[in-house]
Amino acid sequence: MFDRFESGEQAVLVHVNFPTEIDREDLSELKLLVSSAGVDTLGVVTAARSTPSSRYFVGSGKAEEVAEHVKAVGANLVIFNHSLSPTQERNLEKLCQCRVLDRTGLILDIFAQRARTHEGKLQVELAQLRHLSTRLVRGWTHLERQKGGIGLRGPGETQLETDRRLIRGRIRNIMARLAKVQKQREQGRRARQRAEIPTVSLVGYTNAGKSTLFNRITESNVFAADQLFATLDPTLRKLELPDVGSIILADTVGFIRHLPHELVAAFKATLQETQEADLLLHVVDISDDRQADNMHQVTEVLSEIGADEVPQLLVCNKIDALDDGEARIDRDDLGMPIRVWLSARRGDGVELLAKALTDRLRPRMVNVSLRIPPSMGKLRGKLYALNSVTGEQTCDDGQLALQVRMSAVDWQRLCKQVATEYGDSLQGFVE
Repeated sequence: MFDRFESGEQAVLVHVNFPTEIDREDLSELKLLVSSAGVDTLGVVTAARSTPSSRYFVGSGKAEEVAEHVKAVGANLVIFNHSLSPTQERNLEKLCQCRVLDRTGLILDIFAQRARTHEGKLQVELAQLRHLSTRLVRGWTHLERQKGGIGLRGPGETQLETDRRLIRGRIRNIMARLAKVQKQREQGRRARQRAEIPTVSLVGYTNAGKSTLFNRITESNVFAADQLFATLDPTLRKLELPDVGSIILADTVGFIRHLPHELVAAFKATLQETQEADLLLHVVDISDDRQADNMHQVTEVLSEIGADEVPQLLVCNKIDALDDGEARIDRDDLGMPIRVWLSARRGDGVELLAKALTDRLRPRMVNVSLRIPPSMGKLRGKLYALNSVTGEQTCDDGQLALQVRMSAVDWQRLCKQVATEYGDSLQGFVE
């Protein structure tokens, strides 16, 4: 029932130039998407219009040209670099005598090929069903007839209505299963929040190098390739940073301009990792001529999912593709890192990223000198368990003089424990 590519499919691409920026798409990006889907491109037809045609999206003359080009090169698929209405798809298929796919359907199919986990497959199926539910009429005019025959005559429900009802039921079933997955994710997030473990989420335009950077930092083997949407399923890894401790690093799906709304809705549980992160690593392919536009598109998607208020650290990746690329950290007037220049593929500047993460996530530290009696040996053990004792000395009167350095959060927690166990304030032992 779904549009699925088969190996060896050959397509004619159609790209329309519009004067307004909001309607404009990138032809080179379409070619990358088609290549990522495993389809061969036999030709490209371009056009220029001020507004789409209601019948064919392009003008009738250009539609005839597309049909002739399909016949001439022997293509079995036409892919538009734009979103088509169900009626436009049906009219184009009748004219070209082959399947017609729009940009949304192409991205959905790539996602279907990339899904590996149970959750990812459910999310893709949900997005496909929502997209398909508006297109059941395409090429299925025989479904408009009512059922007939012994045992099939009933309330007069048409086959088309039956299919729509079945799809609605399947959508409800998938959403219920995804709700369970979301609850599990929320439990994991709450556990990390209770343990006060910061979460850092990698975001960026598709093919910016997020997975390569993720693998470099965490020494993982997440699939990374020079193609669009190589990563679909989110991956979490724990890291240790000096003066910060444990952090969770999340690799997420890449964004793209005009990301289909069906995908944004279906991947809500996954994208929540980004929404509730403490810091976003916005990875940018600095060698891409469209980097400014790509960054704007990522910002728009972050705003759509409610993650635009999360602090960001810009990671300028692929400096190895620049003539004057140099690994460095750019800081603001207060000395806080705002940009890190690196090459995830070669590893240049990755240690600078760790330093920048430490500077951005390092909690406020407390440095104190404690003087405690020998009877409070349990407190001394807790301080060592927290790895916060930087120096120790035994005084003439038998008391212990401890030099302590810990995060303000750990200090406040320890103060409460001491007040409960010893009935005294820890501040009273500070020299």
